[in-house]
Amino acid sequence: MIKEAVLLAGGFGTRLQKAVPDLPKPMAPVNGKPFIEYVLDYLLKFQIRRFILSVGYKHEAFASHFADDYKGCPVLFSVENEPLGTGGGIRKALEYAEESDVLVLNADTLFKIDITDFSTLHKKKNADMTIALRKMNDVGRFGSVKLNEDLRVCGFTEKNEIKGEGKINGGVYILKKDFFNDLKLPDKFSFEKDCLEKYYSTLNIYGYSSKGYFLDIGIPEDYNKAQHDLKEN
Repeated sequence: MIKEAVLLAGGFGTRLQKAVPDLPKPMAPVNGKPFIEYVLDYLLKFQIRRFILSVGYKHEAFASHFADDYKGCPVLFSVENEPLGTGGGIRKALEYAEESDVLVLNADTLFKIDITDFSTLHKKKNADMTIALRKMNDVGRFGSVKLNEDLRVCGFTEKNEIKGEGKINGGVYILKKDFFNDLKLPDKFSFEKDCLEKYYSTLNIYGYSSKGYFLDIGIPEDYNKAQHDLKEN
């Protein structure tokens, strides 16, 4: 079972800066608490008990809020002194991991998948990586991920390349801690473009499909939607 998670929280949040000018995107307040806490609380439901935050832009906001603990679970910080791209940030954060398999996800997105089932598929396939895929009625503005009959990733399509039903990358992964060791990658790189789309045919990468609740607060409209959707009774 997965026990620790890397949360990617180092982006600049450019599109959300008008709504939340002084905070990194995952720290944007939703109903009186940072959005990232909704993500952490969801992970706690699946017995994940160690969190590594990959931070950069205004990283002091995370440290001052969490210190080194969240609800009794350790919080560690992997700080990018300069932007490393999504891939460089993940690789650096994995240096802090203790487990052989680690959950990796975006701290500004809540994708409610069954992490137990997700982990079970990863173990069953002995995967180098497993990607959580969100089923969509129209993948046109996202791009999509293609799977073969064995659920192995066999291709990617670009935005607007195809339309209609399909599966998009939900930004949640299980990776082996040593995933990057044998890959020839620069210090700064895009996880999606320079890693996934380049190496999917040579690595054991599988897809786990879900229709679970999905919300990315990256634009003001969806940030406002979060205020409504995540109201606590």
